Amino acid sequence: MPAKNLTANRATLGHRLAYALRHPDRVPGHLARSARDMWLRRRHPDHVSYYRAVMRSDTRADPDAAVGSRNRERWLALGAMQFDYLLGHGLRPEHRMLEIGCGNLRGGWRFIRHLQPGHYYGIDISPDILFAAQDTVVEMGLQQRLPTLTPVRDLTLGFLPDAHFDVVHAHSVFSHSPLPVIEECLANVGRVLAPGGWFDFTFDRTEGEEHHVLREDFYYRTETLLTLAEKHGLRARFMTDWEELPHGQSKIRVTHAV
Repeated sequence: MPAKNLTANRATLGHRLAYALRHPDRVPGHLARSARDMWLRRRHPDHVSYYRAVMRSDTRADPDAAVGSRNRERWLALGAMQFDYLLGHGLRPEHRMLEIGCGNLRGGWRFIRHLQPGHYYGIDISPDILFAAQDTVVEMGLQQRLPTLTPVRDLTLGFLPDAHFDVVHAHSVFSHSPLPVIEECLANVGRVLAPGGWFDFTFDRTEGEEHHVLREDFYYRTETLLTLAEKHGLRARFMTDWEELPHGQSKIRVTHAV
């Protein structure tokens, strides 16, 4: 995987023109996304409704691509990367896990298989991708593991119990979220996190100007997200060991402040 470009502003016209010259084969796809973005912006002014519509469109075309995997091989590899990383950080079968933005269980099916029955809880704003998640449960033969898969309107987590989850996980969620959505999650995740538990999330990192492309891809400075977590009484740290893995996003871990 190419090294991360941490200074580019992908929203600028100059960057987009240069990218188009380097990758002319990708121009039609980007134009189609831009047209969809204009249409969905008019119909869905709030971000969650907008991105739910994006996921509906993408899932109908290909559930694996909808969660950011260009093919099944990459879907399996990224899921294994997520699982191996958490396993190496102490994920145990008795842990209770909440996966925010579980998608079609790219990593989730491995977590379900590893955890005790009933200990996996996946939520997503997209009912369409959760239908695909049910297909994954069947495909992988995990019905007896009793995973819970629940659609949500937002990330307030108000229907979940206090101090219940040892591990909360959000892979490639904040990379598609504006700051108010991220803050909503950080303002509420501490309540459902068990003592000694942790919340891992990935994000698209920039060391330049924070920006977004369409309303689908958001780039943040690490300091912005660390400060936001601390604002809500949480301790956050940048996970340097994740940077060693072949993945384009970065990772932050959040715990209760001591």
